[in-house]
Amino acid sequence: MEVNSIENGIVIDHIRAGLGRKILSYMNIESGDTVALIMNATSKKHARKDIIKIENIREFDLAALAVLDHTATVNVIKQGKIVEKINLDLPEKVVDVLRCKNPRCVTSVEPAIPQIFHLVSPETVEYRCEYCDEIIKP
Repeated sequence: MEVNSIENGIVIDHIRAGLGRKILSYMNIESGDTVALIMNATSKKHARKDIIKIENIREFDLAALAVLDHTATVNVIKQGKIVEKINLDLPEKVVDVLRCKNPRCVTSVEPAIPQIFHLVSPETVEYRCEYCDEIIKP
């Protein structure tokens, strides 16, 4: 299998195997964007990993990416070279990335209300719903 290098864009590396599709679904990818999703590649750091390459991406939500997989790294590519390497940190607050699973939460009956969560435990990656205090793990 051959995946070409990109001239300008980003490479999201060290994604836990199986999370690549989920991460792509949260990103604002347009139909004209060139995207490569490599799944279950061998890794020295992890046994298996996913990799996403996106040519000419303009912007994306680092907070959403960190919630989904804070161990991933983002390489910013310009003129074929890595110009920035971003290690992700779990955000203290996320809006409309996670969904509350509590059926009695106000967000279950009022879909227009933003889904707001606050980081409770970085060690176990747990977030608390701002409205009903439900604890979830992404």
